[in-house]
Amino acid sequence: MCIICFINCSIYIISQFLYLITFSKKNTEQIIKPIYMSKKSFLLLITAVSALGGLLFGYDTGVINGAQFYLSKYFLLTDGMKGWVVSSALIGCLFGAIAAGPLSIKLGRKHSLIISAILFSISAFGSGLPELFPQTVSTLVFFRILGGLGIGIASMNAPMYIAEIAPSDIRGKMVTYYQLAIVIGFFIVFLATYFIGNNLSEADNIQFGWRRMFWSELIPSALFLILLFFVPKSPRWLILKGKEKEALEVLSKIHEESQASKELQEIKSSLSKDNTEVKTNYLSKAIIGIIAIGTALSVLQQFTGINAVLYYGADIFEKALGFGKEDILVQQILLAFVNLIFTFVAMFTVDKFGRKPLLYIGSVGMIIGFLLLGISLQQQSVGIISLLGVLIFIGSFALSMGPVVWVLLSEMFPNKIRSVAMSVVVAAQWAANALVSQSFPVVMGSDLNNASPWNGSLPYFIFIAFILIIVYVTYKYIPETKGKSLEEIEDFWKKS
Repeated sequence: MCIICFINCSIYIISQFLYLITFSKKNTEQIIKPIYMSKKSFLLLITAVSALGGLLFGYDTGVINGAQFYLSKYFLLTDGMKGWVVSSALIGCLFGAIAAGPLSIKLGRKHSLIISAILFSISAFGSGLPELFPQTVSTLVFFRILGGLGIGIASMNAPMYIAEIAPSDIRGKMVTYYQLAIVIGFFIVFLATYFIGNNLSEADNIQFGWRRMFWSELIPSALFLILLFFVPKSPRWLILKGKEKEALEVLSKIHEESQASKELQEIKSSLSKDNTEVKTNYLSKAIIGIIAIGTALSVLQQFTGINAVLYYGADIFEKALGFGKEDILVQQILLAFVNLIFTFVAMFTVDKFGRKPLLYIGSVGMIIGFLLLGISLQQQSVGIISLLGVLIFIGSFALSMGPVVWVLLSEMFPNKIRSVAMSVVVAAQWAANALVSQSFPVVMGSDLNNASPWNGSLPYFIFIAFILIIVYVTYKYIPETKGKSLEEIEDFWKKS
């Protein structure tokens, strides 16, 4: 299956390249679908390409997990400085997400993703500068922030692009490809860092192994950049720009002709209503309410503690769970594997069971996982139960808050405000991510956390409190969007 997909992608890319160099500049804006490729295969292809932005998001998150363990020793970082190095990329993500809204409106989803791919590549090269260059904490932070800008732009545009191009009956599944790509990125980078780190001595890893870990990101970032030139523009963005003919061409490559025309009319009708009723007044009570709900959901995804576990997995396994250095990278691969498997479960159930049931089930699982970890730490009996708690938490998050939040955020906002609203809620998510990442090592190293009765468990009980809030917010404010078109979801907000 993978070989067939690879051959299809290769033929498609070659055909696009020949088309681009054969026809006039005017026609190069029209991305054709090869006659041998079905509409479903074409949709899957462009979804997979745009989801590579998620793979780089996951890869970048994972690479700092493996690299920080060694670069912290190289630069002799304190807990506070370690938090700054790790969370510095998240500052870039915050500003990248803020910039993503205007970029998406002005340049479109596709060209915004191209910009993010360029930033990814520069960051990967600069973060792993060879010893011939004067690498300092400041230069490392600079390139990490640059990569964060790319992640911030991609994290808003990639799921939104997929949601805008996918049919409503499989939109949830299509958007979860973005989350799947994130966890595949985690898994691949843990394998890469394990391969790099396991073949070097600890001294070599401290000296230059972490640089190679950063450089390994150049491969997926270059692939992402190249493939983006061969996907169409978002039909909803094209209609916003008055390019209805081009939008219909894109829709016709995904839907049957009658369905494509119907979809076009629904989008035009939605935008027409927006122009007469909402008039893009972002300070109106209705729009602020929708954005506030999206922001709360987005922020709470980070307050589950997921990235504390992912960014500082090496520290947790070594210090909290008592594993030896030789076992750390192996444990991270196990963590990434569980993350991957349960993301597949979410992918095949999100359009069947719905968004809200998965959030409820996942929340219960996350609470159970952190209770097992927290209580075992309190009782100072770390071991297999502690590891099981971490894995249950990861699996439950991958089943629920990981993919479902991206699905909901990509589909819940009206067409006219989607770019700006997504920019706001994704920026808020990165701000929350930075807060958790910066504070987690400080709380972990605090006297309060390490004294009785907490014994290192305090952060996990704080995360449990936020997961309980997720259950309430989901019940009270989150609509079920399964099977609804983006325009039907928009009508729901206007009626509520």
